[in-house]
Order: sequence, then C-alpha cells, then structure tokens
Amino acid sequence: MKKIVFIEAKPPNAHIFSKTPLPRLGTLLLGTKLKQAGYEVKCYIEELGALDLKDLLDADLVGISSITSTSKRSYEIAKILKKVGVPVFMGGPHVTYLVDEALEYCDYVVRGEADDMVVDLVNALTQGKDLSKIPGLSYRKDGEIIHNKTPTYCKDMDTLPIPDYTLVQGVTNAHKQFCIMPVMTSRGCPYDCSFCSVTSMFGRKYRFRSKELVLEELQIIKDNGADWVFFYDDNFIANKKRTKELLREMIARKLTPHWTAQVRVEVANDPELIDLMKRSGCHTVYVGFESVNPATLEAYNKSQSLDDIENCIEILHKNRIRIHGMFVFGSDEDTVDTIHQTVTFAKKNAIESIQFLMLTPLPGTKMQHDLEQAGRIVTRDWALYDAHHVVYTPKQMSYFQLQTETMNATREFYSFGGIFKRALKFDLFNIAIGAYGYKLTREWFKTHQYYVDFTKKLSEAGKTIEIAARSTAEDLKEQFNKLELSGNVPAHHNHRAG
Repeated sequence: MKKIVFIEAKPPNAHIFSKTPLPRLGTLLLGTKLKQAGYEVKCYIEELGALDLKDLLDADLVGISSITSTSKRSYEIAKILKKVGVPVFMGGPHVTYLVDEALEYCDYVVRGEADDMVVDLVNALTQGKDLSKIPGLSYRKDGEIIHNKTPTYCKDMDTLPIPDYTLVQGVTNAHKQFCIMPVMTSRGCPYDCSFCSVTSMFGRKYRFRSKELVLEELQIIKDNGADWVFFYDDNFIANKKRTKELLREMIARKLTPHWTAQVRVEVANDPELIDLMKRSGCHTVYVGFESVNPATLEAYNKSQSLDDIENCIEILHKNRIRIHGMFVFGSDEDTVDTIHQTVTFAKKNAIESIQFLMLTPLPGTKMQHDLEQAGRIVTRDWALYDAHHVVYTPKQMSYFQLQTETMNATREFYSFGGIFKRALKFDLFNIAIGAYGYKLTREWFKTHQYYVDFTKKLSEAGKTIEIAARSTAEDLKEQFNKLELSGNVPAHHNHRAG
C-alpha cells in the first residue's frame, strides 16, 4: 500500500465563499503527515479542482473528509471506489457522529481527530496488522461493527506539520492561485452554542500551536508571494494574551498580510488588542452575532447580549476593521418579525457583509438531539443541511415562511440600492462584495425554486412529507461507466485488513 489519495468533496450548493474556496486543512495535514512517513500522497479538494476518477481507482487507499452537507456526495464516491475493491476510510464531523451510517459505504471510519493515528492506521493496513489498538477507529469484523476506544485530542499542536500544498491536485502554485491562505493557530472552544458541533468534535479546551511555528508558516506564505491570510481558528482571540504576543511578533517581523479571522464580540472590549489587530493587517473579522433577539441569544447559549453586539460593531468600525456578520434564524423564540428586525439592524449598522442562515440541526449538536427527540426533523437529505434550507419544524413560523423570509432577507441586504449606497462611499472592496452578494442571491433563487415549492406544500399539508431525494455525484457515476465500457477500470487486489 503505497499510493494514498485524500478527497474533500464539494458542497452541493453555491455559497457566499464559493468564489474564494479554501481547503478545510484536515486532509492536507493528514496527507502531509503520510508523505513525511514515506507514502505517495495526493489530495483532491473538489472546490479547487475536479476529481480524476481514473487516478482514484488506481489508489491503494482513499480517505474522504466529510461534513454533513457533503456527506451524500462523499458516500457516492466511496460506493464507486468499493466497486473495484479500493479500500476507503472516512473522517470528519458527520461520520464521527453517524458511524454506522458511514460504514454502509466505506471500510473504516476515523472518529474525531486523526492526526495522532493516521500513520499507524495506514501502516497497519499495509502490513496486515491488528487494528484493535488504533484509537478512534471503527470498522466491520466478521459482520460486527467494532468501535475502538475513543481517541484523545491531539495534545501537542506543534506535531501538526505546515501543510504541503503541492499535494493538492489541479493547483500548481497554491500561494499564487488561492485568493487567501488558511493558517490554523488553535483548536477547541470553551463555549457551547447549542447549534454548533465544534466543542464535541475538538473539545472545550483551547490547544495552541507555538507562535514560532505560526510565524514560520506566515514567513513561507510571504516568501511565496501570497498577501491574504485567513486564521482558521474557531475563535482567534481565545487567549488574548497569546494573540497579542503573536500580533506583536508579526508586526516586528513585518509579517503583516491582509488577514481575516473568526472572533467573538468581546474582541471590542480590549483597545490594545484592537490596535494590534489593525497594525498587523487585520482586514475583516467574521463575527457570529447570531441574533438581535435577546431570547434567541439565550436559547442559543451564546453568552452575549444585544448591547455587546452593538458595541462590537461600533468599535470595529471606528478602527476601520470590516465585519462579516453571521446570523442564524429559526430558534423557537424567533418570528417573521425577528427576521425583518435583523435586516434593519444589519443595514442600519452598515455591516459590510452578512450571512443570514437557517438553524440547522447538525449531528453531534444539542440542537439536533432536542429536535430529534421532539420529532421535528422533516428531512434527512444531508445535502440540504447547509444552513440554506429549512429541515425541521419551526415553532413560530411555517416552513415556507422561514425559508422565504430568510432568502428575502439576504436579497434585501444585497439589493441594488445597497450597492449604490456603497458606491457613494467610493469603497471598491465593499462595492465588489455587494455586487457579488446581489448576483449570488439571485442565482440561488433561480436554482432553488423547487425547495421553496416543497416548503410551501409542507406548510399547507400540515404534516411531515419527504422531499424526493436529489441525485448526487451523477458526474462521477457517468465517468465511472465510461471507464468501465472502455476497459480502463484498474484491476484491484483486496487490501482490507482487520
């Protein structure tokens, strides 16, 4: 077993970041580790380049990373590979929580973080060794599903390598081809928002990479000519003291690209931190405001108030840091008026860009558990679990109202009038963001009318009806059929161990 291929399947629908796609880093980190261990490794990130199915069918082992919205396509890819005997393992948050489901399509599931065990797994499969000692691994043996002991989180974040972007297929120079380079400095989150799976996947304790390693990665990015960075942390300011030290070093070493990051509203409470962010090149921050309804903030267990949100916006704007605000509609405390009030709030406060999302009961979250217990889930077509489709029964709105009002809210925010107002400020970046949002919103309306019609029928029926499952991975199935007809499907021996 020498040739290992990783796949990150593409999402089923366009989204606001479709024009600036990024790898989620998991496949790249694992691939880099295996390359360092002597294996031949390739990574296919579908949003960055198409899969070469013939190349996949010639692999000795394929690893597929999946989130909930990409799981359906991931499963179809696994089915194609298993047809010719290519062993497949899957990882990521979705399969971590739905192991038995995933094992219907693949040979092995890696639960949780795989950084400390991936080399051991591949070595064991290569040498035909016993798999029972590999933590976090699930697989079938003699018809029975075996779940090895729960893995520990990666304790030493500095054992994670700097990603080797030469592994990404279809990309000749990532630093020049990517619009923005991802850099991870930490994992984990102590907050426990009811709709978020981060804490159950990565733990409630922050773990950090050393400043030296982060700075080394930033230096490589600079040396290769890239000037945009996205800090991949769930909360970049988790430890303010540590963040300040990193930013000071970035300034001292002139490693100050345009950078963006996810932060919480309390970023605004530290003037020194804000100053360092601005001086080190901070361009935009992504802030999970979630709601302007205090009752909803409490229901989401957000640990922030409307005053906190307003103060955050004011301070960031005073320091000329742009804001991408994220709001989640559909809690049991929300009404149609909540959605209208949120649009008014976002426009009044001149937030540069927004995402108006629908509450989505992702596997592994408290929200999913509660809605499941209450019998309020209306579809398990995972391709719809992208926060742009209503997939559960709202309490104070109909399915149709939540779906259409959220879509209309996005359309109103990214209206032609909004673009005109941005133009009056002569802010070319803002104009471009507004124009892109305007175009994407209207395209989404056209391609998703079928789902609007479904939610209307669902609301009128007054009971659960299931939308017809949409086809997925038809492009790959067609490619496979052509390869079969032409006799170009590689002959495979069975590698499976266990």
